Amino acid sequence: MSGLPRFNASIEAQHQRVNVNEWDDIYVVGDVHGCLSELETLLDELDPSDEDLVVFVGDLIRKGPDNHGVVDLVRSSPNMISIRGNNEEKIIKGTKEVDDLTEEDVDWIRNLPVAISWEGALVVHGGVDPRMDLDDHTVDDLQNTRSLADGGSYDRPFWWEEYEGPAHVFFGHTVMREPAIADYALGLDTGCVYGGELTAYDWHAEELVAVDLGRTVQERKDSKFVEPNSMLVQH
Repeated sequence: MSGLPRFNASIEAQHQRVNVNEWDDIYVVGDVHGCLSELETLLDELDPSDEDLVVFVGDLIRKGPDNHGVVDLVRSSPNMISIRGNNEEKIIKGTKEVDDLTEEDVDWIRNLPVAISWEGALVVHGGVDPRMDLDDHTVDDLQNTRSLADGGSYDRPFWWEEYEGPAHVFFGHTVMREPAIADYALGLDTGCVYGGELTAYDWHAEELVAVDLGRTVQERKDSKFVEPNSMLVQH
């Protein structure tokens, strides 16, 4: 990988490039999962102007109470863009259904990119496999990569514990007790829909911003929450 990530032709067609010079600031937001109230509260905290870009790591939908509201907010905002996460993929493939999404919502979801990048940064939903060139990645890789072990998907090592850059990867998908901060990766899914925080990263200020409304929309087993390796987490 280089400062400007490049994929194979099929992925490159679903890769959105951002010119950082066109924006005053960039915020990267973790998995929302239909939690519109939390998203609105986070946006109030961030207070982005029309000249700031808000980038979502995917999984805007499913499991939460207002999927249409989240999609409508992001879709109607000229300064907001999102990845197509694995939960969006399930909707467009028809393996899962979300009752409150309109046909227009699904059409918009179908056209979301699977990668967003700017100089030195790459946003994907699941992650990248450091053992592979970007050219060899599939949509499934970008949406679902987590464990590098031969066992279960929650066995260490995780990809971000082995990844050495050079592009800084922002990702969601894996639910963390707190953001996973590695030298070249930042995991932002802090389990908003499961009673955790909704977390964002301020690109220019290099700061994390999080909100917690104190509600649990859906229960999740403790084994499905990842504790970031303390050696990789900066407090």
